[in-house]
Amino acid sequence: MRKRTKLLVKKKRFNRFILYFAIVFSIVGIVMIFDASIYQGYEQFNNGYYFAILQSLWVIIGGILAFILAKIDYKVISAFAFPAFILNLLLLIAVLIFGAATNGSKRWFSIGVIPIQPAEFMKLTFILYLSQWLIKEKKSYKTINELKPKLFRFGFLLFIVLGLIVIEPDLGTTIIIAITAFALFYVSGESKLHRIVTIGTIAIGGLLAAIAAILEPYRIARLATFFPLLFKGVVIDPHGKGYQTQQILLGIGSGGFLGKGFGQSRQRFGYLPENTAFTDSISAVFLEEFGFLGGLVLISIWIYFFKVVISLSKNLKDPEMKLVSFGIGVWLTMQASIHIGTNVGLFPLTGMPLPLFTYGGSNTIVTLAGLGILLNISQYEEG
Repeated sequence: MRKRTKLLVKKKRFNRFILYFAIVFSIVGIVMIFDASIYQGYEQFNNGYYFAILQSLWVIIGGILAFILAKIDYKVISAFAFPAFILNLLLLIAVLIFGAATNGSKRWFSIGVIPIQPAEFMKLTFILYLSQWLIKEKKSYKTINELKPKLFRFGFLLFIVLGLIVIEPDLGTTIIIAITAFALFYVSGESKLHRIVTIGTIAIGGLLAAIAAILEPYRIARLATFFPLLFKGVVIDPHGKGYQTQQILLGIGSGGFLGKGFGQSRQRFGYLPENTAFTDSISAVFLEEFGFLGGLVLISIWIYFFKVVISLSKNLKDPEMKLVSFGIGVWLTMQASIHIGTNVGLFPLTGMPLPLFTYGGSNTIVTLAGLGILLNISQYEEG
């Protein structure tokens, strides 16, 4: 492991905004999940608190993990980055073999009573390992031929990770990990050549990903509901693939500027299908109840969160910490942006969770773990 001497000296306490952000959003998320899941809770388990209780459990587990990660020496986190990444790769392979198939996807398996979604944890473990790898590969490249080996190794590493997740399939997680990885690769280079080549690679990779995404019939149907003029030959069924988008927009539209008020959403009562009211579409319920103004507040908080994390990254001397904090900021902010964007009709639906708002054990735990690492790193911030 690369030696650090004077760089790892704690300068201050935790960043207060990140700490309050984690606490407040965890609590608000539980409340919103209760609000959005009360109908499904009664329907499936005769208990309107069912999903909120489970989410509270995930928050407690994630909170304990975040506390540990925030308090331990960062060198311990750094030392376990590679083993954690390898373990996560093995779990991605294991889920394809032993995972339970749900709606044609193999994304979860259970360890005891705890459901595990390995792809969610890869968002964080890959950031930790990739940051270390990029620091080791950091050189001054003057020609494309000199840069090619690094680019090839990066592409191969990314191909392995994304390939295992695509097979599940999980398009949303694939998109987030790809965006985060390319963002880290871009900022890790100091030369103009490095950044130009990175942009070109992103463009080619994005085109190939788009082609691969539309090869699946169900994805074509989803895209057709969003870009009807580009898919004239595809029959759009407002009660089929287009139903969820239609109900989301109806709910948001009915919320108006100030919203209907907490607990007044109609879409949560079975109009949003397959438990999406408190998962993929929870921001739609939020916007229906709190309106445009509530949505503006939510988006503003996420923008400020990203600003705080970027400022933190810039004020760190340790290069690995810089990349890790930047990567976590990109991951969480992009995930929130895409989730909200799909719910207001800016992007096709991808099943993207809203961090700390969307119901789910793996997503909640890994999000809090990421925030715990940010809190740890914030103690080393200069200035």
